[in-house]
Amino acid sequence: MPLTAHNSDRLERIERARELVLEGRTGHLRPGESAAGVSPWLTQSWKRCLAMGLQPGQAVGFDTISAQQMRRVQEASRPLVQAAQPVLAELARAIADIRYFAILTNAEGIVVDVHGHVDRQDRRAGVVARVGVDLSEKAVGTTAISAALTELQPVWLHRGEHFFQNNSVYSCAGAPVFGPDGLCAGMLDLTGIETSERPALKHLVRRSARSIENCWLLSTTHALVLRLNWPGNQPGDDSDGLLTLDRDGHIVGANPTARQMLSMSPGTDGQTIHASEVFASSWESLFDAASRRGQTQELPLWSGLRLQTQALQPGQLATQPSAPRPAQDSAPKPLKDVQTDMIREAVNQARGNVAEAARTLGISRATVYRKLSAPRS
Repeated sequence: MPLTAHNSDRLERIERARELVLEGRTGHLRPGESAAGVSPWLTQSWKRCLAMGLQPGQAVGFDTISAQQMRRVQEASRPLVQAAQPVLAELARAIADIRYFAILTNAEGIVVDVHGHVDRQDRRAGVVARVGVDLSEKAVGTTAISAALTELQPVWLHRGEHFFQNNSVYSCAGAPVFGPDGLCAGMLDLTGIETSERPALKHLVRRSARSIENCWLLSTTHALVLRLNWPGNQPGDDSDGLLTLDRDGHIVGANPTARQMLSMSPGTDGQTIHASEVFASSWESLFDAASRRGQTQELPLWSGLRLQTQALQPGQLATQPSAPRPAQDSAPKPLKDVQTDMIREAVNQARGNVAEAARTLGISRATVYRKLSAPRS
């Protein structure tokens, strides 16, 4: 099926879903059931907007918070913004050719940073790409910002999936960003205006959010870093679990992947977990292993599972070999290479299932095969 035909059909399904939900004809839908064409979490967001007294046809203010409140937000968001800077700089280069820009918000949906090319002559771009503007659900209805912060998972919203009619010019991908304590600290959004649908951006924004989380974790005070992966998967990229310890073996931070591997809940003020409560082996040996830089070992967990672990001293992880980055004055990555990277990421997330990846991306299997077999620039 041609891509344009797919997009046209999708817009029609979104419009039918809007008529069904926003005109109140959802009495026959069971709880959690979706109107045809959109996800259940999206219809729930639309319903919350209606319950707040919002109407799809009303004007959207895109109001900013007060200067006093903004000072408090900026101070509280400083660690998040600082950790995001290098990631957003690279991200802006990756999306430079597709007319998208990046927005970083705090956990309440207040914009704390903006990166990428923003056409300030276009009011539709200018009103959302401003530090201090409130992009929460109660302020601007259903968006990738509010959806990612509510669902705590990556999302993609296209045109009419936004609650307000005036916001139907936007297409957005969003992913939550979690702090070292495991709590949601904000979200990363990629926004385009009157652009083609690019659901593959959901994978790019998720990967970028993961990089921000890792940068933030490694910027905090710690005495040891543990890089975690399952046996057979060698540690080496942003998909690894990362755990930080103090000199006494207490866990002081972890990225979401590590928390999933170790079944760790988000941290609570005043409560810490010791490494000996997680690993069924001497925690002191982890510090000894850090002196043997680069070596990995399998460690047993009290759960009965085993993890492939690499122990590193502070600063070592940042100096591990990684893929070369382009020179700062080089041209942005070609658009077709960006698309191929996103498609490859989708296939990896689907564990090699091309049909599933194609459905996620909203393209045909033939397009996936063609993009992955094409030579890179």
